[in-house]
Amino acid sequence: MTHPFADAVEPARVAPGRTALLLIDFSNDFVDPAGKAATVGKRDVSHAVSAIANARRLLQAARASGVTVIHCLHTTLPDGRSDSPVWRDARSRATYSATDICEDGTWGQQPVTALAPEGGDLIVKKYRYGAFTGTELELVMRSVGIGSVVCAGVSTNVCVDTTAREAFAREISVHIAHDACASWDMALHEASLLTAAQRFAVVADTSAFETAWSAPTSEGIR
Repeated sequence: MTHPFADAVEPARVAPGRTALLLIDFSNDFVDPAGKAATVGKRDVSHAVSAIANARRLLQAARASGVTVIHCLHTTLPDGRSDSPVWRDARSRATYSATDICEDGTWGQQPVTALAPEGGDLIVKKYRYGAFTGTELELVMRSVGIGSVVCAGVSTNVCVDTTAREAFAREISVHIAHDACASWDMALHEASLLTAAQRFAVVADTSAFETAWSAPTSEGIR
């Protein structure tokens, strides 16, 4: 089957001055074999581990070109203080996870070492699947003139997909680096990317974004 993925990304679409790289849930609890997804949820995190190298390439290219870097971190408050009854019910039935995953302030919530935040990066704590729900993400982005995002992270079919759709609903231009994303089920990863590419996002590989960010650009699309 021919994938509807882009071979290249038009530099103006991801012009550094108006673009943010969203690193979504590259947290120890989701990605590290010692994290709760693997140890409590019995999730195979090998695909997530494999996505780290490309996510690091994206991160390095973004920093080098002046793209805003935003780490979107799933957060669970201690003692279930961030859990509504509806959320608690859904999380209790979630496969390959844990109800207290990424508890605020713990090692599990922190980004993996290879993608650790540096000065100038922004951190947004999110309490639901989407990084725009109940957070300051949109306010921060609008304040600095960001109208385009490049998404990378885990899991493709849940938090990456939800965040990308939320961005699109806010008239933000959406891009997804497919080889810097992963799921516990790569069939779900693939299905999510196929839907995104045909409906609301430009889906390309890491090298396409590296090339776009190294090229001279105009102000970018609005």
